[in-house]
Amino acid sequence: MEGDMEDIQENLQHEEDSSVGDIASSSSMKHRPLRSTRLPVQRSNVCSRAYFVVVMVFFHVYILNVIALLLYVHYNNGPANLVGVDRGASPSTGEEESPSLDPMSSPRDPHEEDQNHGFRLPRIEGIRVGHVQPVSLMTDRRHKMKTLSLKPLLFEIPGFLSEEECRVVVQLAQLKGLMESQMKAANQGQEESNQPLFSLTSEEVFSLLDLNQDGLLQKQEIVSHSHSRDGTWLSPENLRQILTSVEACSTGMLNLQDFQHVYDPSQGQDQSGMLHNQFKQRSKHTVLYQGPGTHRVLQRLRSRVISLTRLPTALVDMSEPLQVFRYELGDFSNAHHDSSTPRAETDCSHTRLAGNASALAEISCRYLTVLIYLSSVEEGGETTFPVADNRTYDEQALIQDGVDLTDTRKTCGRGNLRVKPTVGTALLLYNHLSDGQGWMGELDEYSLHGDCPVKRGLKWVANSWVNVDPDFQQQARFQRLLTERHGAKSGMEERSVPFSHFDLHQDL
Repeated sequence: MEGDMEDIQENLQHEEDSSVGDIASSSSMKHRPLRSTRLPVQRSNVCSRAYFVVVMVFFHVYILNVIALLLYVHYNNGPANLVGVDRGASPSTGEEESPSLDPMSSPRDPHEEDQNHGFRLPRIEGIRVGHVQPVSLMTDRRHKMKTLSLKPLLFEIPGFLSEEECRVVVQLAQLKGLMESQMKAANQGQEESNQPLFSLTSEEVFSLLDLNQDGLLQKQEIVSHSHSRDGTWLSPENLRQILTSVEACSTGMLNLQDFQHVYDPSQGQDQSGMLHNQFKQRSKHTVLYQGPGTHRVLQRLRSRVISLTRLPTALVDMSEPLQVFRYELGDFSNAHHDSSTPRAETDCSHTRLAGNASALAEISCRYLTVLIYLSSVEEGGETTFPVADNRTYDEQALIQDGVDLTDTRKTCGRGNLRVKPTVGTALLLYNHLSDGQGWMGELDEYSLHGDCPVKRGLKWVANSWVNVDPDFQQQARFQRLLTERHGAKSGMEERSVPFSHFDLHQDL
C-alpha cells in the first residue's frame, strides 16, 4: 500500500509539473507573438519619421532655392544694381549708388578693362502684359507705368508731360522750323503760301524767352537763346533790339509790359523773314537741345527721361537731342527699327570719335526710345507694332497674303498692338536685349514699329533716343576723348555757356 501511495504521489507531482510547464509554455507562447509584432511596428514608426524628416528638409531647401533665385533676378535687373543712379536720378527712388559713366570723369585705360566692367544698364522688368507699377518722375507726384508688351519690352506712362508743357514743346519746334507735309496737294500748298503757318502773341514769345519763368527777362536769357540756337526764330536785329532794351533798363530786366513796347509780333515776323517764308520749307522734324540755356520745359523733359529710364545723366547728355515730328493728313511712317544690328564692320555713329577708322559704315545705336505724344489725334495716327508678342519672329512672316506688314498705309489694322496718341502720354521702348552681363546686346527684332496714316487732325510726337555703344570699352573711350576735347577747347577760348548737351553735339 505504501508503495502504491508513493506511486500515486509521484504521478500527481509529475502531472503538476507538466501542467505548470504547459502553463509556462502557453504563457511564453502568448508573450512571444506580442514581442515579435511590437518590434516591427516600432521599426516602421522610426522609418516613417525619418522619411518625413528627409522630405521636409528637401522641401525647405527647394523653397529657399526658389527665394534665392527670385532675389538674384530682382537684384540683377532691379534698381539696386543700376548704372544710372547718379546726380541726375530722382532722389525719391531709394536706389543705392553705383558707379556711373560720368563724362566729366576719366574712365580707366581701355586695356585695363575687361568684360567684367562692373557697370550695368538698367532694364525695367515688365512682369506681364497689363502689369501697372509706380514710377517717380516728379517730387510731388507719382506716375503709373503699364506694361503693353514683353516682346518688345514696352511701357506706357500717361501724364508724362502736361498739356501746357506739350504746347510749349510744339511751339519751340515750330519756331525752329519744320518742312511742309509731303502729302499735301499742290493747290493746298499754294493756298497756304500767303498765310502764316502759325501765329504767336507777344505774351507767348515773352514766355518762350523767359527760361526760368520768373516773369522777367534778363540779359543772360537772351544770350542763352543765341548760344543754344533755340532763338534762331528771332533775327539778329530782334535779339540786338531786345538786348539793348534790357541793358538800358535801370533794373537790367524787362517785364511783359516793357517787352511789348520793344517787340512787335508782326514787325518781328516781317523783319526776320522766317515765319512767312522760310517756314514754308520746314522739314518734317526738327531737333531741340535740352542743356543749360534752353527752355525750362525741355530741361524738365530731360530730367524725367533720366528718372524714368534710371540711366546715368552722362549717357542722356551724350545722346541725340530731342527730335520732334509733325504728321499732317495722310502722313505716316512704315514699320522700322529705331536702332541697328551691331556688326564687326560697323561703328556706332555717336561714338565715331573713338571708332575704327577702317569701319565700312556707321549705324544708329539706340538702347531705348522714349516717345512722347505732344497732341491727341482725332482719327488715325496710331503707333503700330506689327509683331509684338508673337511666339516667334520671322521676316518671311511679315508678308501675309502678298501684303507687307511693314507698309502701314495698307496693313496698319493688322498690327498686333496699336497705341492711340494721347497728349502727354509717353512710351518707353527697349530697342535691344541684354547681353547677359548687364550691357546692351542684340537688336530686339520685335521692336519693329511704325505710324499709321493720320486721317483727321494733326499728330505731334517727340522722340528722346538714348545712345549706347554695345562695346563698353568703345563707349568709355568715347567719353574720355570727348571730355579731353572739350577741356582743350575750353582752355583755348572763353565760353559763356558751360559744358552742355548742345556742346556735345557740336563736337559730334
